[in-house]
Amino acid sequence: MFRTKLTLALAGLGLASALQGAVALWRLGEADHQVQRGRVASDIHVAFVELSVAKQRLRSWAAQREANAGADPAQRELLLADMRQTLGRLDGLTRQTSGSPAAGSAAAQVSQRADVLARLQKAVDALEIASRDIRPLEADADARPAWQALSDRFDRPDGDDLRTLLNDSMQREAAAVARERKAADASLAQARGLWAGASAALCLAALLLAGYFGRALRAPLAALRDGVNALHRGDLSHRIAIDSRDEFGDVARSMNAMASELAQHRERETQARQRLEQLVQARTTELSAALAALQQVDQRRRQLFADVSHELRTPATAIRGEAQVALRGRDKPIEEYKDSLRRVADTAAQLGQVIDDLLVVAREDIDALAVRREPIDLRDPIAAALEQARGLAGSQQVRVESAPPPVHAMPVLGDAPRLQQLLAVLLDNAVRYSRPGGMVRLQVEPLQPQDQPPQWDLRVEDRGIGIAADELPQVFERHFRGAQARRHFAGGCGLGLSIATSLARAHGGEITLESTPGGGTTARVRLPQWLGDPSASPMTA
Repeated sequence: MFRTKLTLALAGLGLASALQGAVALWRLGEADHQVQRGRVASDIHVAFVELSVAKQRLRSWAAQREANAGADPAQRELLLADMRQTLGRLDGLTRQTSGSPAAGSAAAQVSQRADVLARLQKAVDALEIASRDIRPLEADADARPAWQALSDRFDRPDGDDLRTLLNDSMQREAAAVARERKAADASLAQARGLWAGASAALCLAALLLAGYFGRALRAPLAALRDGVNALHRGDLSHRIAIDSRDEFGDVARSMNAMASELAQHRERETQARQRLEQLVQARTTELSAALAALQQVDQRRRQLFADVSHELRTPATAIRGEAQVALRGRDKPIEEYKDSLRRVADTAAQLGQVIDDLLVVAREDIDALAVRREPIDLRDPIAAALEQARGLAGSQQVRVESAPPPVHAMPVLGDAPRLQQLLAVLLDNAVRYSRPGGMVRLQVEPLQPQDQPPQWDLRVEDRGIGIAADELPQVFERHFRGAQARRHFAGGCGLGLSIATSLARAHGGEITLESTPGGGTTARVRLPQWLGDPSASPMTA
């Protein structure tokens, strides 16, 4: 597969680069080792030179001592200390060279250095003893035998020729310095050559791989591009001629299959359009004939709306429920009767308003519902709708509960009677389609959707008969009632949710339903919170 080849090629280049780096580091380490050895050899050579100079200065001091020319004994001590310090440094450098890996002549040179140092140590000890025994010559003494004896003492202090030993050591170390420098130069040259060769090989390999993959990609990419251009032009008969088993072949086969399917869909679409044109032509006459029948049906539908407006059950049932509660049991205080009559009057006023709205719906003008929007406290219409719903719930043996409202005001910009009407529709539906002994619950809470203004989220929940999944999208349509709803409650004309939706939209909100057949329904109303100037609102917290 092409992807495998490309992966192997890149992995090979990466491995070669890593190998080049490792070899270059190894050769640089070798060159650095050679440079360090050359530096040590140079330091040893300098130490031998310094030792020879100190020996000559000590000899001059001895000559001054014999000639009674004012030689200072402290100077002799300084020269001897300097020679011993130089010997100590030579011993440290020799140990350093013996600690590094060496073979052949290098190992022999290390051993020779150690032997020379031992001999030099003995010679320096002998020079110290000899220098301490030097005394000034008598004024009439012959100087030539004394000078000869002094030369023998400093050239052969312990029987060994110190001058020859130092000269040989300096020549040997100078040759070692030259040899180590030559070896370091050779190592650096080898490292440079190896790096240059490896870099050239990597560049050549990269160029060869680029050329290979360039040739390998050119033909399939050109074929795919031609295929895409053909599809863009609408030429669905074009087929990409790639027979390889790699990724390009898979893409080509997929595009060819897609072109074949599109061609089949286009053919079926053409046939369907022709059939549709024939059906349209055939139905035109039927539609013309059905138009008159539809006008008659529309007239009957308008009459149905007018009839339904007189048969509304929700406000009437609420009025009846209030009256039954007021008349039930023992006599009550006058204030309770007044409260019941006040709720009856409010519900009767709402009944008249609902009748007017239904007349508007009958004229197919539901958007003309009058809404007077002003800053109000949403808690007031909620409380009124709950009171109204409890009257109906008592006769249906259903409990209506609500979560505790917020302590502070719930500001909205709306029409309080219309919002009460909206909530009354939702509560009425929840009560009517609940089973005896059931419960309906209303709760409200603030909501902050992402990238939207804050809202009030009102939920009316019941555990009633629910709504079938296939009927849920239609419940907001006018006159629609599901089969289960009709069996549970024969009354109703399917207008409540349609009116409630229009009222919610008129307030800038929306209604959604969630339901499970046999498990209840949740109606959710979202209304925008009012964020205006609190001083312009009649609300109180």
